[in-house]
Amino acid sequence: MKKTASAVWQGDLKTGKGTISTQSGALKDNPYGFNTRFEDAPGTNPEELIGAAHAGCFSMALSLMLGQAGLTAERIETRAEVTLDKEGEGFAITAIALTLEARIPGADEAQFQQIANQAKEGCPVSKVLNARISLSATLVS
Repeated sequence: MKKTASAVWQGDLKTGKGTISTQSGALKDNPYGFNTRFEDAPGTNPEELIGAAHAGCFSMALSLMLGQAGLTAERIETRAEVTLDKEGEGFAITAIALTLEARIPGADEAQFQQIANQAKEGCPVSKVLNARISLSATLVS
């Protein structure tokens, strides 16, 4: 299976502008630029998109692993906080903090934490990222 996304950029780094699109059409010519990445202007940025991809992938991996344990979540809510740090002449994504809140009937805390950590390690997006990934998981009763 292969999925595609594309970016178009025009201009220099600080004043240039770009758009990001996805094969599915979920993103279609969404604006991004230096100002959306570093100055909180409206639009997206690569770190935000990586965070969304990671949160979505992790949530699906957790659902799979819960099912393998005979459990079904009523709700899985995951937030990914992506850290971009200056390194030498450039920047690097150095950490991603996943925060999970889930309602899973029949799950106990130890089982929940074990499965959540397995999902953090096993989701395909976690595997491709070269960052420190942490998880704070809360089981809601």
